[in-house]
Amino acid sequence: MMKNPLAALQPLTARWATLAPREQRLIGLAAGMIGLALAWWLALAPALGTLRQAGERQRQLDSQWQQMQRLQAEARALQSQPKLGYDEALRALEASVKALGGSGQLNVVGDRATVTLKNTSPEALAQWLTQARVNAKAIPAEARLVRHPATAADAPAGWDGTLVLNLPAR
Repeated sequence: MMKNPLAALQPLTARWATLAPREQRLIGLAAGMIGLALAWWLALAPALGTLRQAGERQRQLDSQWQQMQRLQAEARALQSQPKLGYDEALRALEASVKALGGSGQLNVVGDRATVTLKNTSPEALAQWLTQARVNAKAIPAEARLVRHPATAADAPAGWDGTLVLNLPAR
């Protein structure tokens, strides 16, 4: 047997009828204020917050879009460069390793080149990686590097380890 859902409200409606008109108005006003507060909290405040953040979010998205455009232009520029043969790539890689001075040693087996680093400065390593990628079209395949902290003012931090690079196919 189903109960009448309004039956639960009968005690409240009976109590409402016993209240003075002034008390009914005050309770109605309080309920209206609570309803307005809930409407503000649940519907209007989040929408206004989103609207306030829209300008900053648009600037962030524009910045990301411009970065993507720059990356696309860079990718197209790299794609339009002529393909290097194995021999030219190897010569360019050898020249870039010589620029590392005594801190880098090159060993080539097939189309894979292994560069062994000994206390190479972070700046020199970053510059060499750029040269190897751009000039020799060598793609890093593996890296096993350990960073050694600076021990004194005359001994700056450096990297030890090996990098394996893939060269263009023969």
